[in-house]
Amino acid sequence: MWRGRLPCVFAALLCLLGCSARFDVPEASGNEGAYSILYPLYVELCAVSQIKKKPGFGVDTSGGPGGHTVFYLNRVCRDRDAHYPTLVMCAPGTPEDEAGVGLSVNAHFQNANWVATDGRDFFFNGGVKPGAPLTHAAYAQTQRMAEAKNIYDGVIFHPEVFDEMPPGMDRRDFMYEVSVATDYAIAFGRDRFCGRVPVTRAQMVKIIDYLNGVNAPYRDGKTEFRWNVLENNCTHLAHNALAAGGLWDEWPVDRFILVAAFDFPVPKNEFVNLVRRTNDLDLADPSALYADESARRMLATEGRLPTEPGSLAEAVRMNQHNDIYDTDVNLIFYDEPIADRYNRRFHAIFADPRYTDLRANLDYFAALYAKVKAELATEARASTADLGAFETRYARYIDRQAADVRAKMQALDRLPAIAATTPRAGGL
Repeated sequence: MWRGRLPCVFAALLCLLGCSARFDVPEASGNEGAYSILYPLYVELCAVSQIKKKPGFGVDTSGGPGGHTVFYLNRVCRDRDAHYPTLVMCAPGTPEDEAGVGLSVNAHFQNANWVATDGRDFFFNGGVKPGAPLTHAAYAQTQRMAEAKNIYDGVIFHPEVFDEMPPGMDRRDFMYEVSVATDYAIAFGRDRFCGRVPVTRAQMVKIIDYLNGVNAPYRDGKTEFRWNVLENNCTHLAHNALAAGGLWDEWPVDRFILVAAFDFPVPKNEFVNLVRRTNDLDLADPSALYADESARRMLATEGRLPTEPGSLAEAVRMNQHNDIYDTDVNLIFYDEPIADRYNRRFHAIFADPRYTDLRANLDYFAALYAKVKAELATEARASTADLGAFETRYARYIDRQAADVRAKMQALDRLPAIAATTPRAGGL
C-alpha cells in the first residue's frame, strides 16, 4: 500500500502533478444484484483513498494521498487447505457470502506479495451494513471476524513491522489491527473508485494462475517480498493480473529505478485507464484495433475485445458515521499540471451514465454494434491477408456481440423473475 512514510520530496511531486478534489462524484448506482446475475464472473480493480485514523484508539495506520489499489475476483475462492494465500475457482455450492475474494498487496508481508479475504461484503464493508455506524465495538468485532477467517494463514510479516506494536499486545492481534481498511474492511477508512470487468471462465483461470504464480517464489521464505512504490507496488499486481486475462500489455516490475520513476502505475490513474480501455476503444475502426497488439491478440485467443458491454465504474464513500477514521480523505492523480488529462477524464466518466449504469451501458453498446454492422456492410475489405483475416474474425465477433447484448437487455427486463429462480450459491 501507499504509506505516509513515502519520501517527502516524492510525495510533494505527486501532489504538484495532480492533487484532485475530494469525493465529488455520484455514488454507486445499485447495479449489484442485476450485475452478478448477468455477469457472474467479473474482476474489479479499485483505487482506494488515503487512510486517516483518528487519534486515541488503536494503532495509527494513517497513510498518504497516493492511496492504495485492491483487486476483487467474483466466484473465486481462497484455498484454505493450502494454508497460504492461494486461489481456486469456487466449488459448486459455495455460500454466496464467500463466493469471491478481495486481494491486497501490503509492504508488511515478507513471504507473500498479496493476501486474499473471503467474501465481497466482508472485504469491502467488514461485515458492517452500509449506513450503519462504525463504532469502536463494530471495529473490534470485525477484527475478530477477520481472525476467525484466518486471512493471514501462512503469512509472515517483516520483523520491523512489530517495532510499532504497543507493549503487551499480542502479535497476531497486531497483524489484524494494522491491516484494517487496507487488506480487509476497505470502507471503514477509504473511499473507493472501482472499474468492474466481466471475464470468461478461461480468462479467470489465467488470472488465477498468474496471481498464484506471483506468490509462489515467496512461499518457502527463501525469497523475501519487498514492496516498492516505483518498482513493485499494489497497482502493478492488479494491472498485470488483467494483462494475464488479455486486457492489455503487462507493466514490468523491478525495472531500473530511473526508468521506473517515470513510468509506474498509480491507483487513481489506473482506475481511469481501465474504464477507458474497457469502454472507449474505437470499435468502428478495425484497422486501429488491429494495430493494438493486445486487442488483436485477445480477439484471436479469447474471441473478445477489451471494450465490451458490462464494464462499469463505481464510486463508493467510506463509512461516514465513523468513530475510528477521519472521513475527509483524498486520492491524487499522477498528472500533467497544465493538461490535467486524468482529472478531466475521471470527471467525464462520472458525468455519463453509460459508464456507471448497467442499462445505459447496454443501450450504448447495442446502438454501437448496430452502427458498426451497418458500416461493415458497405466498407471495402482490407488489402493485406493478415488484416483481412482479422477483419473476418472481427465481423463475426460484432455479430455475436450484437446478439449477446440484445439477450442481456431482454434478461434485464425479466430480472425479477430470473432472480427468483436463480441459485444464489457460488461456483460455475
